[in-house]
Amino acid sequence: MELTFKEFLRSGKEQLSLAGFPEVDAEHLLAHTLGISRMDLHSPLAVENALLAIGDTTAVEETFWSLLDQRSKGYPLQYLTGVAYFRHLTLKVGPGVLVPRPESELLVEAALTYINSLDQSLNQVSVVDLGAGSGALALAIATESKRSSVIAVENSEAALPWLRENVSFIDEKVRILHADARDALIGVKCDVVIANPPYIPDSQELPIDVRGHEPHVALFGGSDGMKIPRLFIGSATRLLKPGGFLAIEHHEEQSEAVAACLVSEFRDILAHKDLAGRPRYTTAVRSQ
Repeated sequence: MELTFKEFLRSGKEQLSLAGFPEVDAEHLLAHTLGISRMDLHSPLAVENALLAIGDTTAVEETFWSLLDQRSKGYPLQYLTGVAYFRHLTLKVGPGVLVPRPESELLVEAALTYINSLDQSLNQVSVVDLGAGSGALALAIATESKRSSVIAVENSEAALPWLRENVSFIDEKVRILHADARDALIGVKCDVVIANPPYIPDSQELPIDVRGHEPHVALFGGSDGMKIPRLFIGSATRLLKPGGFLAIEHHEEQSEAVAACLVSEFRDILAHKDLAGRPRYTTAVRSQ
């Protein structure tokens, strides 16, 4: 490298900053290029060993600059590295599947709290994840609650390969069902439904790396954003046993609309705030 390693990384950060993207993404991309963790970038020995193992610093530079150029043009970081981190999981992601967000980790936490509150004599808790995408919600629950029996429902042909790969790699006990959430699992009853439906209003502006690359079918929920959440709530109403638990993510301005959809068939309807203090998901219990 003509530049020192620190200068090399600093130059990458400057390029991303000028393009309007987080400087830290340069660290993720360089770590990915070297095949080490982001934390190891701060270990001279780890970096030296990685460079020695690759043996071609020119290839490292070319790969890094290529990734930086793509990120600067708005290509999602997680699509470039091929992974997304969610709770304790490392998920494989790429074009065709929604990148899981930190806010959705709170949805999982709510479901786990409910599952843990159930009588310990209940050996199996049935969970359905509607619109599973990468499998983030389903796999987090399956790996953190061993008595949970999880079905991941997904209808997108583009997302299914990512879901199948993550389930195969992380927890093969999760059952995958290729189906439309509206008529999936007819006649089946479960204890928990968890869902992160497409809920963004069609007209809402989004960052270029989201609107330009992530699947619109997993993002947008109609003119008011509520078209798909209403359908998912209808499915949850059909699927849940009396006393069953629903946790559904929604737009920060949709908590009242979601509650209105739930009030006739659910009780204990509560809106919860995300990490930024915005109402982001609602929980409810199926009426008897």
